[in-house]
Amino acid sequence: MANQPQQLELPAPRTYSRTEFTALRARVKGLSIATIARAYFDAETTEPLEIERLLRTMREDLVALALREGSSVLTAHLQASIAKHGEVRLTPVTLQLIEEAAGRWAAAQPAADHPIARWFRALIAARLAGEGIRTLGELVAFINRRGGSWWRSVPRIGVGRARVLVAWLRRHATSIGQAVEHEVELTDPLAAPVTNATILVTTGATQLAPLERLAVPVELSGVRGANRAPGFAYVRAAHDLDAVRAYLHRYDDRPQTQRAYKRELERLVLWCVAERGVALSSMTVEDCEAYKAFLKAPGERFTGPPVARTSRQWRPFAPGGLSPESQHYAVRTIRAAFTWLVHVRYLAGNPWRAVTDPMTVKRVRKLQVERALSLDLWTRMRATLAERAELIGPVGARWRAARALLLIMGDGGLRIAEAAAGERLALTWLPADEEAPASWLLEVIGKGMKQRDVPVSDECVDAIRAHWRDRGQDFDAADAQGPLVAPLVVPPTPRARAKFAVQNEDGAPGVESSAIGGHQVSGYSVRGARGLTQWAIDQLLEAVPELSEAERRKLARTSPHAFRHTVATQMLASGAALEVVQQTLGHASLGTTSIYISPEQSRLRREAAKYHARLMPSDR
Repeated sequence: MANQPQQLELPAPRTYSRTEFTALRARVKGLSIATIARAYFDAETTEPLEIERLLRTMREDLVALALREGSSVLTAHLQASIAKHGEVRLTPVTLQLIEEAAGRWAAAQPAADHPIARWFRALIAARLAGEGIRTLGELVAFINRRGGSWWRSVPRIGVGRARVLVAWLRRHATSIGQAVEHEVELTDPLAAPVTNATILVTTGATQLAPLERLAVPVELSGVRGANRAPGFAYVRAAHDLDAVRAYLHRYDDRPQTQRAYKRELERLVLWCVAERGVALSSMTVEDCEAYKAFLKAPGERFTGPPVARTSRQWRPFAPGGLSPESQHYAVRTIRAAFTWLVHVRYLAGNPWRAVTDPMTVKRVRKLQVERALSLDLWTRMRATLAERAELIGPVGARWRAARALLLIMGDGGLRIAEAAAGERLALTWLPADEEAPASWLLEVIGKGMKQRDVPVSDECVDAIRAHWRDRGQDFDAADAQGPLVAPLVVPPTPRARAKFAVQNEDGAPGVESSAIGGHQVSGYSVRGARGLTQWAIDQLLEAVPELSEAERRKLARTSPHAFRHTVATQMLASGAALEVVQQTLGHASLGTTSIYISPEQSRLRREAAKYHARLMPSDR
């Protein structure tokens, strides 16, 4: 039988990203492989030999495609070069012609699971990776979750580069399979005050809005609320939203309390309007009981993952509902707000007084003291922090800031808000006297505006001193002042600079984007300090040597408050008096501090062990 002719199928050509095309152009222009590796690839994970092999293969692929698909003039030119030199000698002009001929076959399409480093410069990829963003899909999700100001949490990613990234992601939304939402603005959200249009929320509405953007129909606004007081009101509140804002203004000097109360009242107003169809000032006891039941399992319309408050995806509740403790807190907070509204004669009565608090478990151990770090683990963490603080460059500076913050919390048992608010003027050096050694004392203003003095170690002060050198400031200068820990970089926008109170030495507003170099910058916000702490813990999970599985799990669950528990437990274990630990932590009650020694639990465990031992077979 004669052989039948067979159709030869060529394999699909390999595809290359924009970054790889740019790297090949740079190579043709004469840049060294080492320079290309630093500029366009992750130098830590990609060897120069791999990059050189990639660019050589890419060149051969493009030339083969150009010979097959290019014009007759280009084909003749390439064949002549091969005949003369044994291979194609590329010039920038020749490469451009080859790209035009072969690019539509060789150009890759971005996908959600592609690493960011494949499409953008390694420096950008490294900065995004520092926030846990490693693929294009993760970047799109992060942008949609954070909204128009997403770039503010990524060091050294400004609004200009953010605009380029968002535009590119939108251009390739089809191939990625995910799109940046329309409400994510490409303009600088910090360049000028943002005017957010209000959203009208009616009964049964699926689109909800936070308090600052909320508008409600007149019939649900409370203008004619059934529970409105008939006499002269002490507040100028025409409707329920005005009354809620007037109540929240009482806490302007206590932003954390104000934020917590705003969250609870915001949720209640939205439920009244969108779910119950009743004005806040028309609530009856039955409405209050219904809301209390709603807190156990909020409907799907009211729940969603954390996103920016300007996003259309914002929802007042996180998925999963509230814990019994959170339900209890919500009811008590709302009852207190209604009591005040009655007191100022906005409401005639308080229906929440007839509502009982949700049932909660009365826990013996109210504090999560089991989160405290062991002495050995905390000692190894401190050693690793000191080692990483010796690194150079921006990464080293961030380690030094994190080390200073963690040692402040881990030496003095400070809450995260207290540590973020620490000032140089509050840190005092006291020389040795007859009984006490020389030491540093930090004055702390804690809960209830109560002042206390907390000792910190020389190691902690040395860490702060090193962080100040990164900021271009002299910690030991006679006139030294400013936050103990502060951001090293501030976005170069008017609102960002106003937020961080950036000033030049002459008091004029600064113009540089960096807080380094003699500028006075306000300290971290509580949210920023939490972010820095979490970054350090994530890094320590990989950096601390010889972590056991139990230690790894404990460290992974470590929160800023765990350092406060660590101070208490380790001080008591070293023999410190209970009253001293109480004063250090700023507890109002000695009973709160005594939870750390747990003598009843220790006795319970001892006696139970004796009982269990009796149940064991005698031959074991």
